Amino acid sequence: MRLVLDRDLPVPLGAQLRGLIEYGIACGELAPGERLPSVRDLADELRVAAMTVGQVYRDLRDAGLIETRAGSGTFIARREERSGEMARRTGNFHRHIDLLVEEGFALGLRSSEIAGLIAARLSARQASGPVRQVVMAGIFPAATAGYARAIAEALGKSAIVEAITIDVLQRSEADRQRAASADLVLTFAHRRREVEALLGRRSVTAISFIPAEATRRALASLDPRSRVLVVSRFPEFLPVMKPGVQRFAPHVSEVAAVVLDAEEMEALLPAHDVVVFASGAERVLEKLDQRTLAIEYRHIPDPGEIERIVVPLVQSPMPDTAELDREAS
Repeated sequence: MRLVLDRDLPVPLGAQLRGLIEYGIACGELAPGERLPSVRDLADELRVAAMTVGQVYRDLRDAGLIETRAGSGTFIARREERSGEMARRTGNFHRHIDLLVEEGFALGLRSSEIAGLIAARLSARQASGPVRQVVMAGIFPAATAGYARAIAEALGKSAIVEAITIDVLQRSEADRQRAASADLVLTFAHRRREVEALLGRRSVTAISFIPAEATRRALASLDPRSRVLVVSRFPEFLPVMKPGVQRFAPHVSEVAAVVLDAEEMEALLPAHDVVVFASGAERVLEKLDQRTLAIEYRHIPDPGEIERIVVPLVQSPMPDTAELDREAS
C-alpha cells in the first residue's frame, strides 16, 4: 500500500496519514512486519512537516499498531494472537503429539496409519466436543452482526458467534463479563487494545477486513459518467475509502468525498448521482432523493484469515483465559 495524501479531502494531513496506516492495517492492506518509511523520508515524499509524521508515528506506536526496531526502522506491529503462556502450553501439546507418534512407530504402525487413527479420533472428538463461544466486537450493530454471521458460517457447528459493539461493552458491565468469558474474542487490529482493556483480558485476536464482493461488483458496474460522492462518519477513513472506490471503479472520473456531519454535505448531495457511504454513515440515506443510487462500502472478515487464524484457534485446546490473565499479571 502506497501512502498518498489527498489534498482535496476535507481532512487534515496528519489525520489522513494516521487513517491511511490505521485503517490500512485493519483492512489488511498493510501487513504485520511490513516496513514503513523513515519519518524524514515519508515527510519528504508526502511534502509535509517531519513533525507531523513523527507525531503520527508516536500515536500509532502508543496504540500498539507500529513498532520501532533499533537500527532497522519502523514496522507494522506483528499480531499477538496468543499470550506467551498460551504458546508455552501449545508447545507442551506438540510434545505430547510427538510422544504419541513415537509410540505408534514402536508398535509397528506406518505413518499413514498413525495419521488415519489421529484423524479419526479428532473427527469423533469434534462431533461430540464442546462448542466454542466466540465474540465479534465491532463498531456498528448491523455491520458487526454481518461479520459474526460470516465467521459463524466459516466455523460451522464448532462455535457459536455473538456480535457485540464496543459501545455496548463500554456501557454494560454484564455484557463485558459475558464477552470476557468467551473462548475467543475477535476485533479490528486498531481496536484490539481498547477491547482488551474493556474486557480485562489479553487474549483478544485481531483479524483483517476486506471490501465485500457485493460492494466491489456494485462499484465496477457504475456508469462511467457517474458523479460519485464518498461519505464516511470518520474523517480518517476517507483517505482509505476514496482510493478504494477509485480502485474498484477506475472508469469513473468524478469522485468527491465528505464527512457525514460536514456542513458542505447538503450542498454536495444534489451535485452527485451516486453516494457511496461507509458502514455507520447510513443517516445519509435520509437526505437522498429517489434518483440517487446509494452503495454501502461494506467490509467482511478476510476469509483467508478466518481459515488461517480463527479456525485453528477454535479447534485447538483453549486454556482458561481468566487463568492466563492472572498469570500474566
